[in-house]
Amino acid sequence: MIEYIHEPTDLQCGQAVLAMVLVMTVDEIVAFLGNERETTLKEMKDTFRHFGVSVSDKRIPVLKKEQLPPLCMLSLETPRCWHWSLYCEGVFYDPEHGVMDDFPESARRYYWELAK
Repeated sequence: MIEYIHEPTDLQCGQAVLAMVLVMTVDEIVAFLGNERETTLKEMKDTFRHFGVSVSDKRIPVLKKEQLPPLCMLSLETPRCWHWSLYCEGVFYDPEHGVMDDFPESARRYYWELAK
């Protein structure tokens, strides 16, 4: 079960995704990373792995939610920017747009499978 966290700033979608999966606060993630701005893929993967969550190595393109594994982090090309989001068992937990039944508006979509 995921508890939704809204990104505190427009630049903290990655920290919010990490916090939701790791059951931490965004402030704890910011302190761990030493970064309150955009997160890189390396930061995302390294943080998940540090806290015992496995992350697939391969970035997989996706068009429909039916193609997604039960738990994964998403990288989405939204109208504004590239954006981190989270999918868990049929529900999207998007740090900017809220809890959703389908992808936020996005031109390109990729995922990395997560396993706790």
